[in-house]
Parts: sequence; C-alpha cells; structure tokens
Amino acid sequence: MMESGYLEEDYRRVVEQPEAARTLPGTRVEILRESTSRRPPEHVLFDFDGTLSLIREGWTKVMVPLMVEVLRATGTGETPAELSHLADDFVAELTGKQTIYQMIRLAEEVRKRGGTPEEPAVYKQQYHDRLMERIGDRRQALRSGEVNRQEMLVPYSLELLDELRRRGAAMYLASGTDEPYVLEEVRLLGLEEYFGRRVYGALSDYKSFSKAMVIDRILRENRVNGDRLLGFGDGYVEIQNIKAVGGTAVGVASDEAGRSGRPDPWKRDRLIGVGADLIIPDYRDYRRLIEYLWK
Repeated sequence: MMESGYLEEDYRRVVEQPEAARTLPGTRVEILRESTSRRPPEHVLFDFDGTLSLIREGWTKVMVPLMVEVLRATGTGETPAELSHLADDFVAELTGKQTIYQMIRLAEEVRKRGGTPEEPAVYKQQYHDRLMERIGDRRQALRSGEVNRQEMLVPYSLELLDELRRRGAAMYLASGTDEPYVLEEVRLLGLEEYFGRRVYGALSDYKSFSKAMVIDRILRENRVNGDRLLGFGDGYVEIQNIKAVGGTAVGVASDEAGRSGRPDPWKRDRLIGVGADLIIPDYRDYRRLIEYLWK
C-alpha cells in the first residue's frame, strides 16, 4: 500500500481555449500544445474506464437513479426530475475521481434535506451491486468468448498498446474503480500482457490511493523526471496529475456508446479546460500520434 497524502482535487478549469491548436493532417489528433520534450516518453499511464475499457459504458444510468431514490426517501418536496438534474450535475462534476467521492456528496445532500445518511461506502456498494446487474451480460459474454474483446475496448486500443510495447515503453494502469473489479476486467479484456502487475485501483481506504500517488511512485521508483511520462485519460484527474509533474497528457474524448470516431463534445471541452496537450476521440490514428510523440 502506498502512503497517504494525495487527495484528489476537484475539477478546475485552467484553459478556456487553446491559443494555437492544430490537427495532425489527415487525422483527428488535435494538438493543443506542442511537445517541447527532446526525449521520447519512457513510462505511459492509462486510465481504464472510458480510456481503454467500455465494459462500464452507461454507468451514470445506474448511479443517478440510485441517488434520486435515496434523496426522495428524505421526504424532500423536490420532484424526481429536479433531483435527477441535481444528481446529474454533481455526478458530472466529480466524474474522474474515485466513486467514493460521489457517494460522499450524496451523503451530504441527504443531510442537507434533514435525512440521516448511510456511510458513503454503503451507497457505493449499492451502486456496484446494481452496476454489476447492468453489465453482467457483457462480462459473461467476454468470459465465454461470445463477444470479441475489441468490441468492449475503445477502438484501436490493442494496436496502440502493441506499438507502445514495440517502442519499449513501460505501461501502467490507474483507475478510480475498486481494484478487484479493475483486475478482473483487465483479465476479461486480455490486457495483462501489457500491464502485468502495474495495475492500480481504488482501495477500501480511499485516502490510501490516488492517481497522483501512482504517478509519484512511477517517477520515484524509476528515478526519472515527469517529462518522461506520457498519460492517456478521458477524465480530468489523470490529466491534472500528469500535467502537475511536467508530463504529456493526451485527453481521450471517447464516444463510449457509439464508438463513432468523433470526440464526445462534453469530454473534449472538459479535457481542454484542464490542460490536455492533445485530444483524440479514440486510437485509430495511433501511428501518426506515436510518430509525433516520439519525434
């Protein structure tokens, strides 16, 4: 277990619109900030859900109704529509942090309405139980081979991972989802060969895990500076953390439901705002992207 002391920060917008953005010709790779590093990356950090895995696509359709149900039980005079709008807002605000933070906020909202909340961990377990019901068929289809793993991955993920491995990069995975679930879903998607034991997820003691802690460990144990770190993520936390140490951050504005190859507008704006250096919708232009990053 890594030592505590790295609480996840709230979203903060630091960039309105990039001043000199350009697109790599013939691709959908947006370069918002030109790379100034004279050395190629050595270590590559990935977020999991929405960045590589699509197993949990649609998770908000489980979380928000649960929150509405909990808030209605306080006897509030707010309508289900009003509560749904409230929950949508704070779930979106906290997306990218560990799930427990959303449940901490739910407990606060219950208390505001005069209710006595459960412990956030109880709400988190209720959410996970319902989510497992929603995605159980996907997990079973992967387990049985009925569904090809590529259907449950952001397009061209395997091709990108193969290319990074070919270039000798060490790859790491850090997720705000509980570690046992992450490890199981990594196995279901056949990604162990890329990450090995370098897979990290949320712990029961949420203060004992953060993506910033993983990054600190990577740099410390390998005795490298942040400019040797490359990161991919569809959430703001990993982008903030990568930028904080001087790494290069690729925002993955993935269209999880449609796999359309077009960037999700909400994700794209949010990732730009937190300072991503590049924005991509998926990995179909991985060759050009890697050539640029390794130039």
